[in-house]
Amino acid sequence: MGSDFYTGSILPHAAIIIKICRAYTNTQEDFEDYYQEVCLQIWRSRSRFNKQCSWTTWIYKITLNVCLTYLKKQSNTSLRFTSDPLPEQLIEDSQVEHDDTVHSLYNAIHQLSEVDRALILLYLEQRTNIEIAEILGLSANNVGVRIARIKRRLNKILKLGATNHE
Repeated sequence: MGSDFYTGSILPHAAIIIKICRAYTNTQEDFEDYYQEVCLQIWRSRSRFNKQCSWTTWIYKITLNVCLTYLKKQSNTSLRFTSDPLPEQLIEDSQVEHDDTVHSLYNAIHQLSEVDRALILLYLEQRTNIEIAEILGLSANNVGVRIARIKRRLNKILKLGATNHE
């Protein structure tokens, strides 16, 4: 993969890739494997990008497909948020805040099903229901209903976690 392609086409979307890979991994090593595989698959599939969707949507689709494929291969492992540090360059590129609230949210998200996890991550990226539906192959109405249910479930998980810490 050329550094020009990585710098111009992947790096501007690194935060998206990081957030999705982070939500589907439980170790730093897995995170790095997922991230590298996503970048490789984006590079390999670049000639198939047909502009029927945006480049960002294309990256979401590839990232989710890679993560879900890897997850199926490792289906016998339980998922939980890792507190392993991200590589310094990725931290700087993504500008992700690392605090207790973010950790709690990722812990809660890890308790969701694979599809619900993808839905809420896309929602948190401020994607519209139509964009989410396009990426995940669902109807926009279904996306809206599921997001409302996911929010209620996350609220319960977060409240339960807060109660357990007091």
